[in-house]
Amino acid sequence: MKLTMVGTGYVGLVTGACFAASGNDVVCLDVDPRKIDMLRRGESPIYEPGLSEMLQKNIQAGRIRFTLDKAEAYRHAEAIFICVGTPSDEDGSADLQYVLAVAKDIAEELERIGPGGRAKTVVVKSTVPVGTSHKVRDLIRGRTGVPFHIADNPEFLKEGDAITDFNKPDRVVCGVESDEAAATMRELYEPFVRQGHPILIMDVRSAEMVKYASNAMLACKISFINEMANLCERYGADVNSVRAGMCADRRIGDQFLYPGLGYGGSCFPKDTLAVVGMGKAVGFDCKLNASVHEVNQDQRRHFWDKLLAEFPQGLQGITLAFWGVAFKPRTDDIREAPSMTLMQRALQSGARVRAFDPVAMENLSKELPQVHRAADMYACCEGADGLVICTEWQEFRTPDFDRIRTLLKRRLVVDGRNLYRCETMQQHGFTYASVGRATVRAKG
Repeated sequence: MKLTMVGTGYVGLVTGACFAASGNDVVCLDVDPRKIDMLRRGESPIYEPGLSEMLQKNIQAGRIRFTLDKAEAYRHAEAIFICVGTPSDEDGSADLQYVLAVAKDIAEELERIGPGGRAKTVVVKSTVPVGTSHKVRDLIRGRTGVPFHIADNPEFLKEGDAITDFNKPDRVVCGVESDEAAATMRELYEPFVRQGHPILIMDVRSAEMVKYASNAMLACKISFINEMANLCERYGADVNSVRAGMCADRRIGDQFLYPGLGYGGSCFPKDTLAVVGMGKAVGFDCKLNASVHEVNQDQRRHFWDKLLAEFPQGLQGITLAFWGVAFKPRTDDIREAPSMTLMQRALQSGARVRAFDPVAMENLSKELPQVHRAADMYACCEGADGLVICTEWQEFRTPDFDRIRTLLKRRLVVDGRNLYRCETMQQHGFTYASVGRATVRAKG
């Protein structure tokens, strides 16, 4: 099938590459010449494991190409996927200007093409508030009489595992208003659900809501376990033991119930606030979702207080080493990353800050150029007064503790991801502060 992806960000690139790999003819459209030049060379502008290799393979096979030409992109397509950003406004509501601008462009091109042939399907892939796909539909209809179909197809891609998630989805959700759109979506996605997971065809508004409900539920689980962790600290319980006992109940499960610094990235913070904003728009107070966001932001403050408690004289002149900058492993995304909040506060408090992340260092240099970028995880520790762990990268899980102990000026590790056993850290002579567990103190 001939497809056009509008937007070469995270969703557009992964979706386009995976559809091309399954044999479709894909055009990716963007307004950024630098991005398009990179992509034509087979270079991905974002870090996602396996994506660059997939792009290069499909470019060579002629199944995917990249353009700045809107007319070319829209004429080509049987289905047009809108994959542009929907950033949060100051009040937390989703900014739809880019989605609606694309709708105008599509309407203009449909009008130029004129009726005849198979009607195109316009698919809203961006995460949008309920009712947005109908706004897109109505805007296009208001500018052209050429027939088309509208659909909503929310994405459920985890950064770091997006290609696997696309190729082996738990479910595919499609909101449609016509049998023709339903048939198009089934044809596209059937190669990806041969393991028996469902393609769920529903009305457009329900499909839009599924995305927000899913992310809001996952965000809720993260904030819940962090609130329990804070309670554990105050009562002398160990959140790891509490979690094990709780998650053994099959009704609860164990996913997204790991205590830590809270959620970050481009989805959970934005989507939780968007749910609150959707409620306000119709006079409904989404108290639970508002509290989920508040608990998440408080978690960073709570961890910051834990760090400050180890330096009663303040941070002026102190050097802190940070392991992990990205909001989660296997991505270079630092949007809403807890590490950024903590490093900014440390700098404002007079500390010298150095950091290491396996892939996010370039993004860090753009946002916080005053942070020293260490060559590796051990160089990051050299001469520092303490090590702060913000991202659970695999290479941080079994480090050389003896080497770290000799490099640090003070044997202090403040761990926002609970990577290590308290007993292990005490045996290696560290003061070790973590989340939802009692701090262990170095002896001697």
